[in-house]
Amino acid sequence: MKKTILLVTLVVSMILALCACGSKPAPVQPESESPATPVSQIGLEIIMEQDDNMINTYSLLAVNPQAPWKDADGNSVDASTVTINTAGADALINWMLSAEGLNTAGEYGVSEYGEHLFYIKADAPKSADEVAPATEETKIIRMSTTTSVNDSGLLQYLLPVFEEKYGYTVEVTSAGTGKAIANAKMGNADLLLVHAKSQEEAFIEEGFARVVDGQSAERLPFMYNYFVLCGPKGDPDGIKESCADVKAAFATIAERHLPFVSRGDKSGTHTKELSLWPEELKITDQPESFEAYQDWYISANTGMGVCLTMANEKGAYILSDKATFLTFQANGGILE
Repeated sequence: MKKTILLVTLVVSMILALCACGSKPAPVQPESESPATPVSQIGLEIIMEQDDNMINTYSLLAVNPQAPWKDADGNSVDASTVTINTAGADALINWMLSAEGLNTAGEYGVSEYGEHLFYIKADAPKSADEVAPATEETKIIRMSTTTSVNDSGLLQYLLPVFEEKYGYTVEVTSAGTGKAIANAKMGNADLLLVHAKSQEEAFIEEGFARVVDGQSAERLPFMYNYFVLCGPKGDPDGIKESCADVKAAFATIAERHLPFVSRGDKSGTHTKELSLWPEELKITDQPESFEAYQDWYISANTGMGVCLTMANEKGAYILSDKATFLTFQANGGILE
C-alpha cells in the first residue's frame, strides 16, 4: 500500500513539473516606473533677497537696420552684409507685449515653484497691434539674450507658444548682457532681451536701436524679478542675522575675505554685483581692480549656470537672478 501511494505521488509530481515547464514564468513586477527623486547635491541657499537694491528689470529692444555696425574689434562693418528682420522682430515684440504674451511670462514657474519667477511691471508697455504671421522671408527671428533668461527656462516656456501660433522660428543666442549687446552691434540679432539699463541706454545712444511702431521709446522694460545673494547652506557665516541689507552683506564678505564667485563677464548680473561692493574697494570689470582680492574674489567670465556650479563646489557666495537659482536648485545643479 505504501509503495502504491509513493508511486502515485511520484507520477503526480512528474505531471506537475511537465506542466510548469510548458508555462510562461510569472512576470516580475517592476518596483516603480517613476524615477526616484534625485538627491540634491546643492550646498547653496538664498541668503538674502527682496532688497530694493536687488530689483532686476528686463527690457526688449528692436535692432535698427540702419545701425553703424561694428565688428568684435570695434571696426566698421559693411552695411550691405547685414540684414535685419524688422518684421519678425516686430511680430515677436508685439506678441510679448500683448495680453497673451505678458500673461504667459508672468505665469511661468508658479505651478512648479509656488511663486512667480518673473513679474510683469505695472507700467509695462503694451501692444494691441495685430501680430503678423510668418512669411518665407520673415520666419527666422534672431534673438540675442542673457544667460539668466535662458537658463531660467523662461524662453523654452514662452517661445513655443508664439512659434506654433504664428509660424516663426526664434533662434536664441544666449550670453551675458554685454556680449548679447555686442552680438547685436555686429548685426547678428534682430532684437534684444537684456537686463542692464546703462548698457541698454548706451546701445540706443549709439544708434543701434529703433522704436517699434505703436511704442514711444526704443527701450521697452516690461518685466522684473529679483537678484538673490546665495551662499553656503545653513548660513555658517551668520550673514542673515548680522547684515541689515545686501550692501552690508557684501561689505562683510569683503571684510572677512569670504569666497565669492563673480560672473566677471559684463553681464547684467555682473553690472549689478559691481554696484553692491563698498566704493572704497574700487572693484570694476577690469582685472587689475581686484588683483589684491584674488584670495577670495573669483572672476569666472562665464554664464550664470557655470558660476552657480563653481560657487556650489567651493562653498562660495554668489549673486544670481532668483529664477535661474531656483531652476538650478530644482534640477539638482544641472542647467541645460
